[in-house]
Amino acid sequence: MSAKKKVLLKVIILGDSGVGKTSLMNQYVNKKFTNQYKATIGADFLTKEVMIDDKLVTMQIWDTAGQERFQSLGVAFYRGADCCVLVHDLTVPKTFESLEVWRDEFLIQASPRDADNFPFVVLGNKADLESKRKVTAARATQWCKSKNTIPYHETSAATAQNVEAAFQEIARRALKQEHTEDPIYLPETLTLNANQNISNNRPMGPDCAC
Repeated sequence: MSAKKKVLLKVIILGDSGVGKTSLMNQYVNKKFTNQYKATIGADFLTKEVMIDDKLVTMQIWDTAGQERFQSLGVAFYRGADCCVLVHDLTVPKTFESLEVWRDEFLIQASPRDADNFPFVVLGNKADLESKRKVTAARATQWCKSKNTIPYHETSAATAQNVEAAFQEIARRALKQEHTEDPIYLPETLTLNANQNISNNRPMGPDCAC
């Protein structure tokens, strides 16, 4: 097998509105941060190429809306994911308490082949606001341990603290998952080729025959 085999990994970022999902993605991919909050409508994605153990990996990172009214989009966007990132705001306990619901919802919608061992990573974001912290590292780690020992990282999209390291782990875990899925499944939610007709004359959404 070629050491330079190119692999496409689909990563989904989930969590309540305002926890910093878009900011984390932009910090990792574009090295940019803005204080202006703009809610994500539906879903959006960015791609980034990284080298993981001599393998050129393209991460397709999906940033999904945290508002409940967009959760019906779940099936189309979650399907085919190689890793799911659960994000909470260290200063808002409710966003941590929601992680269980987001995790369960993902497993229902995505229906991974081996749900018990599907790779999740939890990010406690806004670590730069330590003086306003409401969720302790011990509490978050304990919850992660109870869910088949999910890796836990505390990050700051504002200062880039731990963002690179967290996404390196996400990429490695997604890569391991990709090995277990044969053949590689690429969902037809959006085309990556800008030269093609994006609609492709096919319906998009939960009823799409992807």
